[in-house]
Amino acid sequence: MSDLACFATAPRYLETLLADELRALGLATARETRGGVAFTATLAEAYRVCLWSRVANRVLVTLTHFPAPTPEALYEGAAAFPWEEHLTPEQTFAVHLDSVQSQIGDSRYGALKVKDAIADRFRQRCSQRPSVAPERPDIPIHVHLHRDEATLSLDLAGESLHRRGYREQGAAAPLKENLAAAILLRADWPAIAAAGGGLVDPLCGSGTLPIEAALIAADSAPGLRRPYWGLLGWRQHDAHGWQALLDEAWERRRAGLAGLGRLRGYDRDPGAIRAALANLARAGLAGRVHFERRELAEVAPGRNGETGLVVANPPYGERLGEAAELPALYALLGARLREGFDGWQAAVLTGNPDLGKTMGLRAHRHHRLMNGPLDCRLLHFRVGPEAHVSDRPRPLPAAERGPGAAMFANRLAKNLKALAKWRRREQVDCFRLYDADLPEYALAVDIYEAERRWVHVQEYEAPATIDPRAARRRLREALGVLPEVLAVPDGQVLFKVRRQQKGSNQYQRLAQHGRFLTVQENGLRFLVNLEDYLDTGLFLDHRDVRRLVGELAAGRRVLNLFGYTGTATCYAARGGALATTTVDLSNTYLEWAGRNLALNDLSGPRHRLIQADCLQWLATPEPGPGYDLIFLDPPSFSTSKRMQETLDVQRDQVALIRAALARLAPEGILIFSTNRRRFRLDAEALAELRCTDITAATLPRDFARNPRIHQCWRIERR
Repeated sequence: MSDLACFATAPRYLETLLADELRALGLATARETRGGVAFTATLAEAYRVCLWSRVANRVLVTLTHFPAPTPEALYEGAAAFPWEEHLTPEQTFAVHLDSVQSQIGDSRYGALKVKDAIADRFRQRCSQRPSVAPERPDIPIHVHLHRDEATLSLDLAGESLHRRGYREQGAAAPLKENLAAAILLRADWPAIAAAGGGLVDPLCGSGTLPIEAALIAADSAPGLRRPYWGLLGWRQHDAHGWQALLDEAWERRRAGLAGLGRLRGYDRDPGAIRAALANLARAGLAGRVHFERRELAEVAPGRNGETGLVVANPPYGERLGEAAELPALYALLGARLREGFDGWQAAVLTGNPDLGKTMGLRAHRHHRLMNGPLDCRLLHFRVGPEAHVSDRPRPLPAAERGPGAAMFANRLAKNLKALAKWRRREQVDCFRLYDADLPEYALAVDIYEAERRWVHVQEYEAPATIDPRAARRRLREALGVLPEVLAVPDGQVLFKVRRQQKGSNQYQRLAQHGRFLTVQENGLRFLVNLEDYLDTGLFLDHRDVRRLVGELAAGRRVLNLFGYTGTATCYAARGGALATTTVDLSNTYLEWAGRNLALNDLSGPRHRLIQADCLQWLATPEPGPGYDLIFLDPPSFSTSKRMQETLDVQRDQVALIRAALARLAPEGILIFSTNRRRFRLDAEALAELRCTDITAATLPRDFARNPRIHQCWRIERR
């Protein structure tokens, strides 16, 4: 058989990568063009492309081409071709047609004309016609119409080559296998693996990227375990040559697996990990890649001195509510890379390149890719100090500041003096000094007095009407003023941007310094973390609410729902509670709560810490007399993969309060608090209860400038 005219199709923007791949397979004639790569090859070479291409979608062998300006011309040209040399009447076939700039624009109608032509030719010559099988036919035929010129080809793959055979086709698959392979090839994974480097996917989903990485590193042909090929039913199929290629590929795989390095995939969703392990087993790689349920904040290299590639395909925010959560996710991903993967390479596929700027890393190159219909960028990073980009603006020197900076400095000094006597009397070491007192300087400034003074600065996200350059300059002025007025080194001024949060974002880790400070409040000691999370572990505006809980706790059984770091529990325990129960979904914060209890010598079996979704926990009956005091401080809005439902405190307030009351003893007290600014208590729906607004009595002196910081009620049965 003479050389064949072939065409390998590829996803958009991957034509160059596919051409390089085919040349590496020995096809010097490979020439990239729109939609793929044209090349000439022997049958054995075409088979090798089918078996070994990690990027191609299909491999087409041209059978005939002819003018087809009309349906009749398309029919006649197809009917004139000797199909009996390629299939028998007993076999099945299917026709796929695509049309570009041709008069026949209806692909289904054009495909039907070709089907009819093939069937009629067999009926005339053999008195029998082959059947049409839309799924996995013996002979798959591809028709390409371009400017009224028809090219009919045999599809050697039969179905897209991204279907390697290890992933269930019915499962959700946002990242196709050949796109995953392209990401790894663009990220230089073959060279990294050959040098002994490892691979980590911290958001692995069903495991496509780590599995494709294992196939590449093990020199395993991606098509080796495919159950179906279009070439197998072809009358001119060379079974001996095909088997020789398979035997060679199996031998290369066995040798490659022996030297496979460390590959790991992590995901917070246990269902995704189960799917990844099942896919790994179907790929014949069970035990070769480590998959584990793990939070992104906990992902680490695992071995000192190990380097390699971190590759990730974060969510794109297509589902309702997801988009608002993505900046925190990208910030956390960037923090993990900066702090845990120094010396590694990283590749992140994103559908929104602007989100890459929140990672705090500078990409040294990028590639454009299509993930289905989504136009994406693959960002490449060399992780190390030289790539770090701080989101903290550089403080502006005094000589460059405008008159507003002096006003800001005066306000800080005035507030500090005004709060001094109150702080000494109330034993307050942590307090809010400034809360956007001057609209031009939209910051919240909190002071944490530990062994040293720390300044926690949060910039409120500016509205779209504010000139971002002017806002940036004022922020730089403020960051220059703060160390001077508060007499602290610049390194003890910690800066964050406070955006409106969705879901559990206020609890998402932003970094992983792991630096905890011990602060005091009303004689109790608490651990705070000023760097790793948006919130610090101590809600300063709830200082008086916590004190109220402590005053009411004596001789009572106390329940702290959405307990966070257990600060209210510590007040209750010190106040003489008979027992306390703290419920929160986050194990991280429950451990923090346990440390706070221990720090105040309040640990013991009387103080239970329960990791659970509070909504589900309240719905589950619990034996016993009920709780005498319940503190209910839910997030404004919350959802997570581990929660069974979403929580909107405005929408769900009545059901939530009644669920808590079901756990309340007959004469018990419920303290309900919320930070939702526009919250309105549905007093009419709760008319059977005595709801006393105690907001004013629980508003600390340092938050008096912002009376809407929280709302609080004492709720009892009438």
